[in-house]
Formats: sequence, C-alpha cells, structure tokens
Amino acid sequence: MKDWFASLDDRERQFVSVGSVFVFIAIIYGLIWAPLNSKHVELQADVLQWERSINELKSLRLATSGVAQSQTQTRPASGQSPLIVVDQTLQSRGLSAYRRNSQPTTSNGIRVVFENVAFDDLIIWLGDLSEQHSMHVQIGAISVGSQASPGRINATLTLERVL
Repeated sequence: MKDWFASLDDRERQFVSVGSVFVFIAIIYGLIWAPLNSKHVELQADVLQWERSINELKSLRLATSGVAQSQTQTRPASGQSPLIVVDQTLQSRGLSAYRRNSQPTTSNGIRVVFENVAFDDLIIWLGDLSEQHSMHVQIGAISVGSQASPGRINATLTLERVL
C-alpha cells in the first residue's frame, strides 16, 4: 500500500489523503458518535418523563395523604372480632354465599376461603375491609373459578387487622 501511495502524483496523493480523512471522520461519526448521541437523546427524554411522573405522584401523594389522615381521624378501628367483621361485611356485599370457610388465625386475623366468587366484587369487599376496619390481606391464593362464568375465581385469603 505504501508503494502504491508513493507511486501517485502529488496531486493524487493530496486527493487520496483528504479523501481518507473524510472517510475516517464519516466512519467515526457513523459508528461511534451518532449511536451515542441518539442514546443520549433517548435517555434525556426518559429522564424528563420520569421527572414529570414523579412530580405528578408527589402531588397525588399530598392530596391522598390529606384525605387518608382525615379518614383515619374520623374512623376508629372497630373492636369487633375479625370473624364478626368478615361475616357482616360479606352479608352487606352479598358475598356470603360464595364463602366456603372462615377460620380465625390469630386474635386479629382470619382465613377466608371463597369458591366461584366474582373477582370485582371480592376486590371491592377487600377495599371496604381496608378502609372501614383496617383489615388487609397478608397472604392470598387465587385460582380460576368455573370456566362457565368468566371473571369468577376461587380464593383463599388471610386477613389481618392493623392496630
């Protein structure tokens, strides 16, 4: 290659040298700079989106913490046993027909087994327990219920009252 380059005229050597510099710059730009720059731009956009999301979550947290504080101040936890609370709330929601078994686990806990219960209704009931009686799911197992009716599940839930 050296011999070939030496055999060229001065003008041809200049042309080949300038051309090789341009090709080298194009290769550096195409293989290194452009991919790094595009990734940098993507990351900047992601950071901006995360910052916006965090700001929205902060405002939601402030809004919900004020509501949660007012609810906890006005709604004391009931002194009833978990068995009574579960029984009453299931009856009020019309879910007692789907309960197969209720068994106390601790003084503040209960295990409830459901068969072929509507998932949406169960979630609403759990929300009621959480808001009104400070009872939360500690352990849960959910499986598909009857295939004839979609949205139905079998569930075993262990609930605990937060004191």
